[in-house]
Amino acid sequence: MLAITGSTGAVGGRVARALADLSPRLLVRDPARAPAGFADVAACSYDAPAGLDGVSLLFMVSGAEAVDRREQHRTFIGAAADAGVGHIVYTSFAGAAPDATFTLGRDHWDAEQAIRESGMTYTFLRDNFYSDLLPYFADAQGVMRGPAGDGRVAAVARADVADVAAAVLRAPADHADATYVLTGPEALTLTEVAQRTGRTFEDETVEEAYASRRAAYPDAEDWQLDAWVSTYTAIRDGSCAEVTGDVERVSGHPARTLEQALTP
Repeated sequence: MLAITGSTGAVGGRVARALADLSPRLLVRDPARAPAGFADVAACSYDAPAGLDGVSLLFMVSGAEAVDRREQHRTFIGAAADAGVGHIVYTSFAGAAPDATFTLGRDHWDAEQAIRESGMTYTFLRDNFYSDLLPYFADAQGVMRGPAGDGRVAAVARADVADVAAAVLRAPADHADATYVLTGPEALTLTEVAQRTGRTFEDETVEEAYASRRAAYPDAEDWQLDAWVSTYTAIRDGSCAEVTGDVERVSGHPARTLEQALTP
């Protein structure tokens, strides 16, 4: 029995559709929003796990950004282990580490540790930033601002992440206890990203970045501001610059370029 989380989103939805012939169970917060055509749908959230009985293989899309995301992840991972899940495939981050520059990468490291501690077989898909979302870093005037400098990012298309996940889930034994770093085919500066997407990039200091985001989002909490700003500082310091061949190695096709990622 295969269960898939996140099927109302871009990655999980593509995985669900690719594996529809396996009749997966979809674990979703709101069953009314689940993709059509699936008979087995269960209401489930990471802080209130359900629908895991009988599941042997689980695709876990990382939870939404939240101050308690680590606790949510650990609650769900623990419930999966208790339910007898044997193998979990988790969407992590390319820079996952306890001291990752990108602060949310620390949450992913914590989830990886919880999975290792659980005793379940695992496959970690360590995704770089998503290339098809990079243009949305720009404001209404088409300007991308942040303290990224001339750092490079090997951003990956969400479709490629989904394709890799589908390949892993079709042959999980071939990917037992493996970690893949999923990137695009090239590492670009944000200046290059902006030029190739009809936008402009303006570098900021860290102080300017915090000030501009506090002004735009006065109700944002410190952890959220840290996440926003560290997206850029992680690019600046090279944390996200590594290009790997894991997308092609696992999915069987080359990683999409920035332009291909943005093409419907």
